[in-house]
Amino acid sequence: MSIEKDIKQSSFRSEYQKAIVNLIFTYNWTTEQFKHLFEGEDLTMQQFNILRILRGSETPLSTLQIRERMLDRMSDTSRIVDRLILKGLVKKLPCKTDKRLVDITITSQGLKILDKLDLHEDKMENILKSLTEDEVITFNKLLDKIRQSN
Repeated sequence: MSIEKDIKQSSFRSEYQKAIVNLIFTYNWTTEQFKHLFEGEDLTMQQFNILRILRGSETPLSTLQIRERMLDRMSDTSRIVDRLILKGLVKKLPCKTDKRLVDITITSQGLKILDKLDLHEDKMENILKSLTEDEVITFNKLLDKIRQSN
C-alpha cells in the first residue's frame, strides 16, 4: 500500500516532504510491530535495547556508556536502568576504577529474557521480507546517508 492510501493524503508539497512523512509513518508502524514481541515480557523497546547493549558488552557499562550506544539517545537512561533493576534484569555494582560511577551488568534473568526474545528474530526481520538482499543493502546505505546529511 502507498503512503497516500495509508494516511489518506492525496498529494504532498514535494517528493522530499513525501519521503519524510513516509519515513515517520514507517518508523511508527515498525515500532508497533516490535511492541507486540515485548508485551509478554513486560518490556519496552528502550529496556530491550539496554539489555541488548549489556549482553553485547564484555565489561560492565556506566549509564553514559549505555546512552552512547542506545538507539534512542533522548531517553532517560538512568531511569530506564532503575526500572530494569526493579525487575531483576540488571544490577548496579560499584565501579572498580572510579568511585563516582556505578557499573551496570545484565543478570541471568535478563539473559533468559533475551534468549527467549532471540527466538523471535525472524519475525523482526520479516518486516523487510518483501525486499531482496541487494535492496536491503541499498536501503541501509540510504538511511546512513540521510543521517550523515546534518
